[in-house]
Amino acid sequence: MSQLEFQNVSYTHGGKTILKNLSVSFEAGDYVSIVGSSGSGKSTFLRLCCNLISPTEGAIFFNGKNILEEPPTELRKKISYCFQEPILWGTTVEDNLSFPYRIRNQKTDTGRIAALLSDFNLDKSCIHQEVKNLSGGEKQRIALTRTMLFKPDILLLDEVTSALDAENTGLVEKAILNWNRRGVTVLWVTHSEAQSRKYANQLLTIENGRLKSLEAIQ
Repeated sequence: MSQLEFQNVSYTHGGKTILKNLSVSFEAGDYVSIVGSSGSGKSTFLRLCCNLISPTEGAIFFNGKNILEEPPTELRKKISYCFQEPILWGTTVEDNLSFPYRIRNQKTDTGRIAALLSDFNLDKSCIHQEVKNLSGGEKQRIALTRTMLFKPDILLLDEVTSALDAENTGLVEKAILNWNRRGVTVLWVTHSEAQSRKYANQLLTIENGRLKSLEAIQ
């Protein structure tokens, strides 16, 4: 049984069909790079994976169960999505990094937060910064830190290094690879050909809303 499976999935919005009859499946532990031209439907594909939007036609299964049958909040604890444009809320970085603990009714693990910030080349003192004063690259790394405080089954990444320099991109890639080696399935949308083939074991190409190919990477 596949961990995540799309069966004849289409998605239409505002009278426009964005994804068309897409069927594809992924196994637990896969590391998949998702590529294609701008507007081809890659971000829509990720949103469907965690039920941020629902298929117009077809069905999506997570561990054999239709994702529409799973409470959305519980599903998104297992399938975590990090957006290309980081969405930060509240006033400070701390507001964002304490949120995953609040929704789980757990005490904030400051040690875990400090370790992840360090992994992404951020000082732990940044938790006191106001989010409005962060650079684009800092926002991306804070959003990724928030996503990675708890280990999901599947990690969805949408151009999460687009605002980062080469050094910080490498740090993020290393952290994601380590998670994949610990069993987390990774689906990563990227426009970088080098990045798409660096660590992934599969390359998924979407063009004009259709699955063009799914190929193994040696």
